[in-house]
Amino acid sequence: MTPPSWYLYILRCSDGSLYTGITLNVKRRFTEHCQSPKGARYTRSHHPLKVVYRKKIGTQGEAMKMERRVKTLSKEQKEKLILRKRKLPEKRLQIKKFAEV
Repeated sequence: MTPPSWYLYILRCSDGSLYTGITLNVKRRFTEHCQSPKGARYTRSHHPLKVVYRKKIGTQGEAMKMERRVKTLSKEQKEKLILRKRKLPEKRLQIKKFAEV
């Protein structure tokens, strides 16, 4: 049996900020952020409007590593990622190099 795939997602919030997370089910998690106390503390005060990016990653460990990498990006870099719907840089590339692409 194949293990379920994890997703990296980015939400745009009502104040224009971006929230990055991982989940097995993006639609369910977005609903939790919007309507449930199970949502992240950040999204309770920065109300999410929509999912602006999602990418199938694989295992939970891989998704956690990718989430950490994306959270280190500046807002400008995240906006570029969203606009281009680009693949994230390979593990061997540094975030600095991604910004130069």
